[in-house]
Amino acid sequence: MDLMAELLGDLRAETASFEALLHPLGDGDWERPTPAEGWAIRDQVSHLAWFDDAAVRAAGDPDGFQAWVSGFTSVDDIAARSRGMTPGELHAWFRTSRARSLEAFATLGARDRVPWFGPAMSAASFVTARLMETWAHGQDVADALGVVREPTARLRHVATMGFRARPYSFAVRGLPVPQEPVRVELSMPDGPSWTAGPQDASSLVRGTALDFCLAVTQRIHLSDTGLEITGGAAREWMEIAQCFAGPPGKGRGPRSGADQGHSG
Repeated sequence: MDLMAELLGDLRAETASFEALLHPLGDGDWERPTPAEGWAIRDQVSHLAWFDDAAVRAAGDPDGFQAWVSGFTSVDDIAARSRGMTPGELHAWFRTSRARSLEAFATLGARDRVPWFGPAMSAASFVTARLMETWAHGQDVADALGVVREPTARLRHVATMGFRARPYSFAVRGLPVPQEPVRVELSMPDGPSWTAGPQDASSLVRGTALDFCLAVTQRIHLSDTGLEITGGAAREWMEIAQCFAGPPGKGRGPRSGADQGHSG
């Protein structure tokens, strides 16, 4: 299958999974707090909708996007500006913006360059990033509702982005990017393992794809995962791992009750 067709199919499936969380909600449920400090379910939805609109602009007018993005303030401002919208309006906004973004992505070739809030990406990576964001913010909503989602094979996309973002995790914090390689070995929900990095690397991250993806999207504290981390390079990376664009995320506190911040 063509790479873009595969990615777009998986993004549609992840979108359907996110929608399945929203359909049963009553109006009051949209105000439920999520693990992201100060954010309710409504803010998770408006965040995705706003950035889908931004993605349409980036895909269709790269030069215009570069000028427009200079006026970006913060994700908290985006959330605050949409809090006057009703749940119905928010849901409609998300549906419309997601449909428009899927249409825009379908016009791109896998290697086309697309600007974004961090470094420019290939169109394939750009679509992968939208899938990652949808999954991560869907996790926030699921946590708010007390819902346990079944992991899917689509986690391979999130894992890929998490691994490739290792240099970015350091660069966004102004830290030197380590040269020592790290190996990642993950068990996948559909059976076959997922691996990245040289086989002879002395630093290793091993565990489930779900734990790794929760960690690199900063949806769980590292101490609350079952990941096996061997070697200083692997430990140093996983303590700051971040696969979403933007400033360093606060991450989540350990389940013992430490403060939690929103990410991505």
